[in-house]
Amino acid sequence: MQDNIINELYQVIGKENVLTDKEDLICYSYDATSYSHLPEVVVVPSSAEEISLVLKVANKHRMPVVARGGGTNLCGASVPIKGGIVLAMHRLNKIIEIDGDNLVATVEAGVNTEKFQQAVEAKGLFYPPDPQSAKMSTMGGNVAQNAGGPRGFKYGVTRDFVLGMKVVLADGTILDIGGKTIKNVTGYDLTKFFTGSEGTLGVIIAITFRLLPLPEAKKTMLAVFGDLMDGARTISSIVKNKIIPVTLEMMDQETMGLIEKSKPVGLPTDAAAAILIEVDGSEHEVERQMKKIEKVARAEGATDVVVARTEEEAAKLWEGRKAAFGCMALSAVTPITEDATVPRSKLPEMVKFIKDVAKKYSLSIPVLGHTGDGNLHPIICTDENNLEEMERVEKAIDEIFKETLRLGGTLSGEHGIGLAKQKYMELEVGQDGLNLMRQLKKAVDPNNILNPGKIFLQETEQINEKA
Repeated sequence: MQDNIINELYQVIGKENVLTDKEDLICYSYDATSYSHLPEVVVVPSSAEEISLVLKVANKHRMPVVARGGGTNLCGASVPIKGGIVLAMHRLNKIIEIDGDNLVATVEAGVNTEKFQQAVEAKGLFYPPDPQSAKMSTMGGNVAQNAGGPRGFKYGVTRDFVLGMKVVLADGTILDIGGKTIKNVTGYDLTKFFTGSEGTLGVIIAITFRLLPLPEAKKTMLAVFGDLMDGARTISSIVKNKIIPVTLEMMDQETMGLIEKSKPVGLPTDAAAAILIEVDGSEHEVERQMKKIEKVARAEGATDVVVARTEEEAAKLWEGRKAAFGCMALSAVTPITEDATVPRSKLPEMVKFIKDVAKKYSLSIPVLGHTGDGNLHPIICTDENNLEEMERVEKAIDEIFKETLRLGGTLSGEHGIGLAKQKYMELEVGQDGLNLMRQLKKAVDPNNILNPGKIFLQETEQINEKA
């Protein structure tokens, strides 16, 4: 990067907030995937006004800009593949307001997800979206990726709770859109436009979220199966019976074995599958739903149904489930987490297909996911240094996503497109859909400085250069 650009950044944000040392650049060069690329400079802003000034400098010099929260995304969305500027958002970490009268909260983009959830629950309120990376992810990153999580079955994803936001456009324009009202049909829905845009349309500064009252009661159940397909059919059967628990999280035997090896929580490793189920609501409704779910599970072949007796027992089970991705990382040099999502009635068919593909290509593919949503996370445990195996991995991924779309599913239920799934985009949205997305991108970012190379295949060059 030219010295004159660095000097301009010093002037608009202060030298102490501009990082250029190699050690600092490396820290912002990667995310939770295997992609990495060094930025040329890291800028650490503390306000919308500072970000506006930085973007004006970047836009003038056609410098790429990537906003980064916790760096936990699983599609390469926060990797600065074109170099340029990384905007590290961690100084924007204030919970601006928790408004119990209107059941809303406003936070800055760098607020940690778990801390926000704890803050609203301390006031008897509830923010349902719960990405598995909540201990590290940020609220702005959740909005940019439209994050989901286990509770998405009953409550939806991040998009369903965004009411308004402050966002900075590529030319430095600061927009305030939406607000505290639950109903707002004034013009185009710009909050939805920026939600899930992966930092390609604007830099999200602050967000207003809808909240709910904290449920009166909740219980956790583990249904155990001797056959994987019995477990998959149980998910579809629960939905078919019009039962709406908070979560329906299925884990196959391979997944449970890896969890128990690294973080023992008492999962039944001799079983073919288990479903972790949570129900919330009034005391009466919780008890009624638990009985209905147990009846369905046993009818579909459950060999055991265990209800957690205490909050501690429930927390231990969830601790194991949330550690699953980390346990995969300990078991493989390169765990590749996919995000195939199908209509819930097609779940058994998709689970069988994934296992057949694993066998066909001699790969280890543990299967787990937010199966109540039809959202599967097949995790390919491989080694990127084994070129022959990686060829088989690519073939397996191709087959999995083509089958996902054939069944009426989608490429991503919650992780986003980023770098990982660009080549499949046209298969889902069509060429006309892609052209419209590009036109929208060009309208708000004509110089293509905001997270270039993401979502659209032809922009990407040398996406896996190592830092």
